[in-house]
Amino acid sequence: MTAPVIGVLALQGDVREHVAALAAAGADARPVRRPSELDAVDGLVIPGGESTTISKLADIFEMREPIDKRIADGMPVYGSCAGMIMLATEVLDGRPDQRGFAGIEMTVRRNAFGRQVDSFEAPVEIAGVPGEPFHAVFIRAPWVERVGAAVQVIGKVTGGPAAERIVAVRQGNLLATSFHPELTGDLRVHAYFVELVRAA
Repeated sequence: MTAPVIGVLALQGDVREHVAALAAAGADARPVRRPSELDAVDGLVIPGGESTTISKLADIFEMREPIDKRIADGMPVYGSCAGMIMLATEVLDGRPDQRGFAGIEMTVRRNAFGRQVDSFEAPVEIAGVPGEPFHAVFIRAPWVERVGAAVQVIGKVTGGPAAERIVAVRQGNLLATSFHPELTGDLRVHAYFVELVRAA
């Protein structure tokens, strides 16, 4: 079976880590920073990083309209942490000048779990990802405060002060988590996305 070609938006953030995890999960993974490179992929990952910086660089590298068009055409996209913010239709506590790709009908709160020093790890059960709860790493992470009717909530924090906060969602071919699976060595979320791309 041919490996799906999955790009990682390589403007800022955890690019190498996502490329490595996708490759280990069976994808032909490559960094993407130009429209011509986007044309060659079957799916895209928007990595964790700094959402306002990614927003600015998407304009500088002329990637915003091509990504918007591919999302509208049904290309699978997975956003982690800052990538979740970039896929949201509404962002609370964001900068007024930051713009995302607005693919998933949800409201996210930027840096909801606190600053860098408040980073933490917690178990998250993810619908569609078999096995034990995912050991999730949260770094200046958002959470989801509201979802639209078309959005599936597929993961919530299961314990601690953040219990029941929504941290993983899916809307059609779009997937988002507020945590960083690329930092854990657990490939299940990446494998889930690879299969989503393959099915599309």
